[in-house]
Amino acid sequence: MTSDAAVRGLLAGLVGTAAMTAAEKLEQMVTGRPNSFVPAHTMERLLRLPHRPDEERLGMNWAMHWGQGVLLGAVRGWMAERGLRGPFGSFLLMNMRLLNDQTLENATGVGAPPWTWPVDEQAIDLLHKGVYAFITGAVADRLIDGPAGNPEERKPWSARESRPARTSDLAPRHQI
Repeated sequence: MTSDAAVRGLLAGLVGTAAMTAAEKLEQMVTGRPNSFVPAHTMERLLRLPHRPDEERLGMNWAMHWGQGVLLGAVRGWMAERGLRGPFGSFLLMNMRLLNDQTLENATGVGAPPWTWPVDEQAIDLLHKGVYAFITGAVADRLIDGPAGNPEERKPWSARESRPARTSDLAPRHQI
């Protein structure tokens, strides 16, 4: 795994986090959902800082939110370089992002297991993490060359697709 893939992945993570943040802000305008300060409180616990009100933790909130997204972009960069590319690689990254968030939030006692959340909050979190992962993946796959022949070219699905069309195939058939 090269450092070039990691650096390009960091850039992909930055773009993916920006897309996720924009999607979150748009969703909040529609749903009226307030900002979450779970990232700040998670970082606060990880760093063993004294608890402060949310209004005093905006910088820490952004640092944790953007930091996780950018750093996991490096992982997606390495994935792209090693051949875990396209929608499958992005789906894996989405799950990695969810696992990362939930592990840190629940290990620190800040969060609750997602299956205990209201269904609409589960759907919103999956949507936003999906935006992050698929945008990060698209950028990483564009910026980073994978192994030769990966992905494999699509093979025809049927015999008709696998051979060139003949003139007799194209002519209308008449019944006698």
